[in-house]
Amino acid sequence: MTADGTAGTTRKHTALPKARTLVEALPWLTRHHGKTVVIKFGGNAMVDDELKAAFAQDVVFLRHAGLRPVVVHGGGPQISAHLDRMGIPSEFKAGLRVTTPEAMDAVRMVLAGQVQRELVGLLNRHGPLAVGLTGEDARLMTATRHYAHLDGERVDIGRVGEISAIDTGAVTALLEDGRIPVISSIAGGADGIYNVNADTAAAALAAALGAETLMVLTDVEGLYADWPHSDEVISQLTASELERLLPELSSGMVPKMQGCLHAVRNGVRTARVIDGRVQHSILLEIFTDDGVGTMVVPDPEKGEA
Repeated sequence: MTADGTAGTTRKHTALPKARTLVEALPWLTRHHGKTVVIKFGGNAMVDDELKAAFAQDVVFLRHAGLRPVVVHGGGPQISAHLDRMGIPSEFKAGLRVTTPEAMDAVRMVLAGQVQRELVGLLNRHGPLAVGLTGEDARLMTATRHYAHLDGERVDIGRVGEISAIDTGAVTALLEDGRIPVISSIAGGADGIYNVNADTAAAALAAALGAETLMVLTDVEGLYADWPHSDEVISQLTASELERLLPELSSGMVPKMQGCLHAVRNGVRTARVIDGRVQHSILLEIFTDDGVGTMVVPDPEKGEA
């Protein structure tokens, strides 16, 4: 204490902003406690070491804050790099990877043996929490062959699947046990294994689980109102508003926004596209007043204002 007794008023409370942040998060913690959140992990966050570490911290924070996070991932850059090393060219049609049986073997190995293992390891640095699965395990995801459409023609793109059924039993059991499921977007089918778009897989799983929210990490700030003429991000829109915008979107955003639309039209309360280039973007979106992306909500019920 100083001679004039003013120590209590002059001491700098450097931790006070942290306390304010925690208090600000309280309504969101209360609202989301016990709720399932499906997060599609992708984009820059998958290849930048600092972003990967921050993502793992965010997911573990959700778990310890009383939420039930489920992670779904793809691995486009890693698959392309592996195919290149094997001398197999990467070919895309209508925004989807042409997946020959040879390429499917590589996809399966990279997703389940490389990308998933790394992510599970990052999460488990914080405790024995994460468990890796693929859509093949316990028939979690069943798929049928998906055909691309180019210039009005149906095009065979190989072992690319469209989800036809989901059995959530294994994921639910893990959640009930306090674990964090980490799921590779591969599905079984009647005639073999399929490569499934991770955005589509995450949306289908969120709907099947009755999740509170679906979060899709991207390499942009969100859905732009008038790209490329403006970089203004749409903060919120309804399912019908999104459906009207879909034909105008860039090919890269279409599966993400179609996934969001599917989710909110099938029982998920909100779907969010967030900027995965921002560290801790998941926490910023869920637990603060200032979100960092675009939120899609169901259409109002008839009679609602």
